[in-house]
Amino acid sequence: MERSTSSPPWVKQLRRAVLQGLRSCGVFHLVRNSQWRRNRLLILCYHGISQEDEHLWRPRLYMPSDIFQQRLEILKRGSYNVLSIEEGLRQLRAGELPPRSVVITFDDGGYDFYKQAYPLMKSYGFPVTVYQTTYYSDYQKPIFNLVCSYMLWKRRDTVLDKGKELGLDPPLDLRTELSRHRIVRKLVVASETDELTGAQKNDVAVRLAKLLDIDYDQLVAKRVLQLMSAGEIAQLASEGVDFQLHTHRHRTPADEDLFRKEIQDNRRRLKELTKSRAVHFCYPSGVYEAQFLPWLQAEKVVSATTCDVDLASSRSNPLLLPRFVDTSARSAHEFESWLVGVGSLLVFQRTARQNYQPAPD
Repeated sequence: MERSTSSPPWVKQLRRAVLQGLRSCGVFHLVRNSQWRRNRLLILCYHGISQEDEHLWRPRLYMPSDIFQQRLEILKRGSYNVLSIEEGLRQLRAGELPPRSVVITFDDGGYDFYKQAYPLMKSYGFPVTVYQTTYYSDYQKPIFNLVCSYMLWKRRDTVLDKGKELGLDPPLDLRTELSRHRIVRKLVVASETDELTGAQKNDVAVRLAKLLDIDYDQLVAKRVLQLMSAGEIAQLASEGVDFQLHTHRHRTPADEDLFRKEIQDNRRRLKELTKSRAVHFCYPSGVYEAQFLPWLQAEKVVSATTCDVDLASSRSNPLLLPRFVDTSARSAHEFESWLVGVGSLLVFQRTARQNYQPAPD
């Protein structure tokens, strides 16, 4: 799920000018090699690496593979110490972090990680943590709400005089993100109200594809918006990829028993696939509540990452760890500013919005 983090164009231009100026006058170098930076851990967050045009559909969720490779090259050239989440947090607590410490995390565990991101990570020899949701790993179909949104975006220049067969009121105006989001929400709410199974929701997606004149079988064959399969998770785990908790169904119920069941189901399935007990957690969509913390502690969760933006320090709450969410909309200078630590010193809003905001077109 995407969060709206867009700024007016003049703000982006001003930020880039400031960062270029700070870099030119040596501030990047000073902060990069400071004791202040050495005492902090940057946890990078990624969601997906495009197989095709997903970064055009959701630029704050998906990144083209060439830009991701550029990020890895910056890490290599800058001699950054890329650590696993386990090792990074252990050394942070002990005050033993090496200079310029970084952790790389991926949320959700999409097939695009297996196909696009992992081969690049492997070529650079960097460790990576995948916060894996598991329901759709055992049910190999596109994720319902995402594929509906993606297909509607594919027809974004269209107004359709149909939709009643799906419980939608024509005309369907697909020209704006907001109107498409409302259609998706109506489909999702209807599926929840009717308590549809995964197979039944997929049938709705098939019918939506037909209404939009989209080849759904082709999307399924390409594994677009699907999670890694059980076999793929097991394979990557055997090759050293660290898989951690992200709930079984990508949701955090407000009821303690249901919340803890999400953790238990997720952990059980990951243990079956990876042969390791997952103890680190990431809040789905970055949404968290104070009541979640004791529930996580009861499940023996050691750390939990958010979408709040900052570098982690020894004073950070281990169950509310900040990350830097990297996207294709960010410039190389902005990415580097966070690696060296300058970006953290300039940020004004550190807490992520705790609700979904549709991105403007």
